[in-house]
Amino acid sequence: MEVKNPRNYRSFVIVNKELGRNGFKDGFLDAITMDQIQQLLEKNGLTYDREDPEILIRYTSNQDPRQKEVYANQYPMWGSRMWWDPWVYNPSYFNRQMTTSTTQSYELLQVIVDFIDPHSDKRVMTLTAVSETSSPKHRQKMVAKSTEKIIATYLKETQTK
Repeated sequence: MEVKNPRNYRSFVIVNKELGRNGFKDGFLDAITMDQIQQLLEKNGLTYDREDPEILIRYTSNQDPRQKEVYANQYPMWGSRMWWDPWVYNPSYFNRQMTTSTTQSYELLQVIVDFIDPHSDKRVMTLTAVSETSSPKHRQKMVAKSTEKIIATYLKETQTK
């Protein structure tokens, strides 16, 4: 935060919408984010003002494909004596070859939203939500949920001051 005491802003503009810049590689995710920001802010009493907004909103994303190894024990509850002496009767402890591992691909998804005061040309705050996604449908849900939490945090921080 560059602005120490953010005030209760009443009007906003989404910079990405006005300049035609995408914050996501996927246009559908971009549309979800843009629409949700506008709807949530208007629902809470702010108005969309292109001419003289009190706050500028700019969003971006960081989508980073990653992989992780997932281990699965073939015999999770092997033998009834496991409860008395688990180190002796757990086959995965002595023989790691019995434990199978697979590689799972996922995407680390960050939604980054900047709130800028145009009159002082300072950043009011930057909020980031990070999640792991594994499918396009899950990605859409996580983007919507992340955007909702970012806007809720912004409103909580600016409206209580």
